[in-house]
Amino acid sequence: MLELTINGEKRSVDASPDTPLLWALRDVLGLTGTKFGCGIAQCGACTVHVDGKAVRSCVLPIGAVGERAVTTIEAIDGTSAGRKIQKAWLDLEVIQCGYCQSGQIMSATALLAATPSPSDADIDAAMSGNICRCGTYVRIREAIKQAAKAG
Repeated sequence: MLELTINGEKRSVDASPDTPLLWALRDVLGLTGTKFGCGIAQCGACTVHVDGKAVRSCVLPIGAVGERAVTTIEAIDGTSAGRKIQKAWLDLEVIQCGYCQSGQIMSATALLAATPSPSDADIDAAMSGNICRCGTYVRIREAIKQAAKAG
C-alpha cells in the first residue's frame, strides 16, 4: 500500500510500486479524466502535474512519485492558471473530439504557471508531444495566448 497526495488529498493506493501512475489514477482511484493514449509518453493524453510540472503519467511508476503532489484534470480549476486556461478553451471552442484535451490543458496550465507571458517558442516547447488528432493546434495556441492576457 502506497500513500500519494492526489489533488491535495492523501490517498492510499493498493498497487505495486512499479504500477504506472496513470493506472493508479484511473483504475484504483477512479479519476478517469486523465486519458490513456499511447502508453509510451509520446502523445500527451496522460499528462498530469507532479509538483506543478507536466509529466506523462503512463510511464511514471507510483513508487517514484514519493511525497510529491499530483494534480489531475479533475482539480486543475483550483489554480489560477488552470481557471484561465479552461475559460480560454471554452471561449475559443478549442475542443473538437476532446480525447486529448485533458492532457493539452494540463500542459498549457503548467506552461502558464511557469511562464505567465509565453512566446510562441515557449508554447511550442511546452506543447510539443501533445498530439491532437483533430488538429486544433491553432485554437490551442490562441487559447494559451488569451489565458496569458487574462493576467
